[in-house]
Amino acid sequence: MARLEIVRGDITDETVDAIVNAANSSLLGGGGVDGAIHRAGGPSILAECRELRQSSLPDGLPTGQAVATGAGRLAANWVIHTVGPVYSVREDRSALLASAYSESLRVAAELGATSVAFPAISAGIYRWPLDDAARIAIETTRAQAAAGSPIGLVRFVLFSDAALRAFEAAAASA
Repeated sequence: MARLEIVRGDITDETVDAIVNAANSSLLGGGGVDGAIHRAGGPSILAECRELRQSSLPDGLPTGQAVATGAGRLAANWVIHTVGPVYSVREDRSALLASAYSESLRVAAELGATSVAFPAISAGIYRWPLDDAARIAIETTRAQAAAGSPIGLVRFVLFSDAALRAFEAAAASA
């Protein structure tokens, strides 16, 4: 069973096997966590993302899917890029958000990673309500661990006190 940790911090400072990037479908960088990872990791991450776009992902990475690159100058070995859904009050996209987490863990396991750091996927500019984003993240990662995932450590590295509180509450009630 994976150990879950919830911390407030900067995901680019994490020393884990894989860091998850809340990317946009273009994989070519952006704001928030995506921009921070690209800046801290250096140009090799963007170069690998461009190669993916020119080969296996010409239309970009679909929402809820994940793909890995090297981590450049980051302490991690890999960056797992995943696209979370934009929140909608008209359409339930919860399954896509859960898929972003489960697909990231699947890719991590395929790489041989045993420790993974996640941000709060979709809870920034994609406007997913924090409490619900935290619940989906905790439930999905616990379900993957219960299903026999080889990942020994899942760490949620959160950008604000509000996100930290939401994830701690979700972990306590799940």
